[in-house]
Amino acid sequence: MAPTTKADVTAAYRDRTQPPLVHIAPVKGTFYYGSCDGTLYAGTRFQLTPGSTETEQVALQDDGAAMKYFVDRPDTGWRYTASDGFPADPDGCAAITQIPPRLAALWNDCEQ
Repeated sequence: MAPTTKADVTAAYRDRTQPPLVHIAPVKGTFYYGSCDGTLYAGTRFQLTPGSTETEQVALQDDGAAMKYFVDRPDTGWRYTASDGFPADPDGCAAITQIPPRLAALWNDCEQ
């Protein structure tokens, strides 16, 4: 994994929200990363970091509990692609069609 992967995935999620979530980071122990057929995949949950605003707290209070999934195809950069529902599917990331089944299996279906 490149040293900037977590930061790049965080930026991909941060940039898709309105207003932007500036004070977020992946929850420790929830960052999954791998590749299949030349495409990179990642999954994580996010948490607030010090300095978060009330607006950020409200924006992340429900959405933060769900696992987020990202794809980086050659020369495209990281893009948010899917999220768990609430409650999460009992099959974990194996239920996320954007994640290849063999990668979800390697990630133990994203169950910690």
